[in-house]
Amino acid sequence: MEKHRFVGKTKEEAIENAKIGLQELEENLIIKETEVQKGGLFKSKKVEIEVIEKREVVKEIKNYLSKLLKDLGFTANIEVKTKDNIPTYTIYSDNDALLIGKNGKNLQALSTVVSQYIKKEIGESYKFLIDINSYKEKHEKQLVRLAKNVAKEVATTKIEAKMDSMNSYERRIIHNALANNKKVYTESEGEEPNRYVVIKTKEDE
Repeated sequence: MEKHRFVGKTKEEAIENAKIGLQELEENLIIKETEVQKGGLFKSKKVEIEVIEKREVVKEIKNYLSKLLKDLGFTANIEVKTKDNIPTYTIYSDNDALLIGKNGKNLQALSTVVSQYIKKEIGESYKFLIDINSYKEKHEKQLVRLAKNVAKEVATTKIEAKMDSMNSYERRIIHNALANNKKVYTESEGEEPNRYVVIKTKEDE
């Protein structure tokens, strides 16, 4: 993954030089100020920045993920799709169940390892998703369906319902699924790693 360096009298000028030099929009670049040289009697102020193209990061994640899977003994293909500027890496392997793990724990661990590697490489967090044979997509649909079914029951019986403990990603899906529901609302309760969602009925207006 190539890291470029550009200089200017100001950070803004250095960024402009980067945009021209790389023929890219600023939104497609990761920019980090690396050095500022103060001006003196015979020297003008100089700002240096380090620039990485986001498309290079997308490629690096795929390369690292491929190497990681190979080192773990998996034969896999990786498909990359970008939606709302967030790349999703869908893995199709010779043992999807083992890669996913119980309740997606191995998949979560894989995502964490790749996240830490990229953060170390570029100096900041980078948002991306890893999925295995559309497991997350299917799991999300199941959670939304479950949330709506439980919400219907809570609205009818007026008795709150505690759901099983879930990770933050799963809880967010439940909260989002019921965010606009007129009869119930959701709250997260409990302590990590056993936090869970409670679906409660709204008071009749």
